[in-house]
Amino acid sequence: MVDLGVPDAVSERVAALRARLGADVFQKVAGDEGPGRRDRIHSAPGPRWFAEDRPIRRVHGDASMFVGGLRALLLQSLHPLAMAGVAGHSGYRGDPWGRLARTSYFLAATTFGPADLADETIDRIKAVHSRVRGTAPDGREYSAGDPHLLEWVHIAEIDSFLRAHQRYGRAPLTPAECDGYVADTARVAHELGVTAPPTTVAELDARLDAFRPELAGTPEARSAAKFLLLDPPLALPARAPYALLAAAAVGLLPRWARRPLQLPYLPLAEATLVKAGGKTITSGIRWIMSAPSPT
Repeated sequence: MVDLGVPDAVSERVAALRARLGADVFQKVAGDEGPGRRDRIHSAPGPRWFAEDRPIRRVHGDASMFVGGLRALLLQSLHPLAMAGVAGHSGYRGDPWGRLARTSYFLAATTFGPADLADETIDRIKAVHSRVRGTAPDGREYSAGDPHLLEWVHIAEIDSFLRAHQRYGRAPLTPAECDGYVADTARVAHELGVTAPPTTVAELDARLDAFRPELAGTPEARSAAKFLLLDPPLALPARAPYALLAAAAVGLLPRWARRPLQLPYLPLAEATLVKAGGKTITSGIRWIMSAPSPT
């Protein structure tokens, strides 16, 4: 092994900084209950919904999910009824980190957790959905348990997660593995109440196209985009890394999804600076999140 001549004191400080940053990011993503939930998800015995070699585990376990998750929120906001439900019931402005923790727990429990925990998590979410209903600003009624809205939320998420992984993931999937990822996520979607979720990338693309006539850039959607991209509740030192994530997420949106949200389209910058920034921030997150746990 090559000795780079780095003093032990410097190595120890770097390791301590890495561990602290990793703990900070984990706390933001998983919440105060994160350590206990992590143990139950990853250490509890029992069969899982997905084997260790399934594509869903590779995608949902990668740092590219930070980019994909932000893109998914932007894309989901374009459905007026879905956006009305988020604005009226999710508390994303008052407690954005709580919402993030709940979403990350759902993804982790169903992807990596024992089957009984996945079942329990699905049942809890369906119970919440049954109580989320109301009237959108345009006068239409909505329900979070509506299979059609559930499908929109699902396909916006998996399209975003997959595209982020293919650009910023450690190990992009082959075309066959991409279809495998869509098929894996269809299992979760079906359990949540989606009637016939897509099982291939081609089906996913077709479903996204079919939803386009229903999408619109409402004032609520544009307000949510402004909050997510420009006004997140972050300390000043975290603003620059978050800006790289935000730019990477916008850079993955198709042009038709940007116009309603009043987001720019800068192909040259996105192919160079934004892509480089996205790779830098996801590599950095991957590095700090893989720090050894304190003993």
